[in-house]
Parts: sequence; C-alpha cells; structure tokens
Amino acid sequence: MRLFILGLGYSARHFVRNFGGSFSHIAGTVRDPGQRNDLAGIEVHAFSGGQPARETVERIGAADVLLISIPPGSAGDPALAAFGDVLATGRRKVVYLSTIGVYGDHAGRWVDETTPPQAMFERTRQRIAAEQAWADTARGDVAILRLAGIYGPGRNALVTLRAGTARRIVKPGQVFNRIHADDIASAIMAAVNHHGGGIWNVCDDEPTPPQDVIAYAAELMGVAPPAEEPFESAELSAMARSFYASSARVSNAKLKRELGVTLAHPTYRHGLDALWRAGEGR
Repeated sequence: MRLFILGLGYSARHFVRNFGGSFSHIAGTVRDPGQRNDLAGIEVHAFSGGQPARETVERIGAADVLLISIPPGSAGDPALAAFGDVLATGRRKVVYLSTIGVYGDHAGRWVDETTPPQAMFERTRQRIAAEQAWADTARGDVAILRLAGIYGPGRNALVTLRAGTARRIVKPGQVFNRIHADDIASAIMAAVNHHGGGIWNVCDDEPTPPQDVIAYAAELMGVAPPAEEPFESAELSAMARSFYASSARVSNAKLKRELGVTLAHPTYRHGLDALWRAGEGR
C-alpha cells in the first residue's frame, strides 16, 4: 500500500514510527520541509494551503491510503480546496483525524458516536463541516477518527511538570478523555484495514478531571504537585479557557467493537506509568 499523509504532525509521525513497515511508500506534507529533520524515510512535500506542486498532486492521486491531519480554517478545509479534483477520482482509503470536541458540553454525561455534534465555537463548526465534506468527497468510504486529548512521548504531564509549566486548574464537575499516541496509531491502522467508512471515538476508558492527571504524574516523579487554582480566577488565554467549556464522558465502545482495537494505555495511569519507565520527565 502507498500512504500519503496530509499534515505530518505529532500523531501522524507517531503512526509512521509504529506502522510504517505496512506501506511500500510513504509521503506527506509539511509547511516548510527545510525546518524538519525528523522525517527520515518519508518523501516530504511542501504544502501550506496554497497552490500545490504537480508532484504532490500526482503522489496523492497514486496513493492507496490517505491520512488527513490538517485542521480546517475559516475558508474550509485547505486540503480539500487544493486537492479536491484529484480526490474526486479513483478509490482510496481515507482516514480523517477529527476531535471529540465536536460533541460540545454535556455536563459530564456519557456520549457516543450517535450523539449529535454541536458547534459551541467557530472552530467546532469548521470541524463538523470538514467531517461532512470529507465524507462527501470520499463517497462515504472515509474513516473519521474523533481523537481525545493527545499525549505521548515528549508531550505529557511528566514533561510539563519537569519544565515547571504544569498547572492544576480545578473546575468542579469537569472531566476530559485522553488518548496515548500509541493507541491513536493502532486506531488508524485498524481503520485502514477496516472495510468501509464510519465514525469512531478514539479515547481512553476513564474520563478524568485534569488536575488528577497532574497529581498522578507528580506522584510518579516524587515531587509535590502544583497548587490547585480555581478555574474562575485562573489566568488563562481565551483558547485555553474555551477547552473548559465542554465536559463529557466519551465512550470508546464502538472503537473496540467494530475496529477491534485493544488499548495499550486504557487510562492515563497506564500511559504515564509507561512514559515514566521510558525515562520521560527525568
């Protein structure tokens, strides 16, 4: 299989590290190839939303699997705008990385893939529209993976604690789901191998208040956790504050049932334990 990745971000690169051997050829896009030296083994193409190079269009047209991790913007999905013509021809497996943020606020109640999305913010409206646009372009044969809060090597509570940037913001009743990059990679590969399209939540088994994750990481490191800060009085950017506007417990039952994914890190404790053993935060 030939794989093309639109947006070689954190999750996509982790997928290649874990499952790159499943593909005969891997190519993908970054904004500025000159700034990247961590993409060995990947044919890199420049793409920042404008007119793409002919070689990029040809590679996408020849791909058997297309993985999209470029977020939409105010003008819509930049990948669809640039490559819509070639994507409308031929058949290929399309995997689109979205977010559980499309569910909005449910006051901590459980939600699943049958729960209607709600556009609480403009970025959420853009994401919902992008999901539908990719489903239309792929004629229904697209796997939409709604990812929870992503963590993994180099990107976790152990690292932020060691850097002195971790905070314990407390908003009563607030819970989030998370997902380790290893489990995202497994979900992507399962979606590639699955016949047909659909929507699946890619999240852990245990939605948890964010301050609990920081406290557990501090326990592993043998350090005192940062003091709790009430959400109402905490100094936060508008973007950071908006993440606390939604509270929901997101079910991953369909991911396990239909795609057969067994999570390597079913809770944040499993994930942080593995990262600590691997030397993170030291």
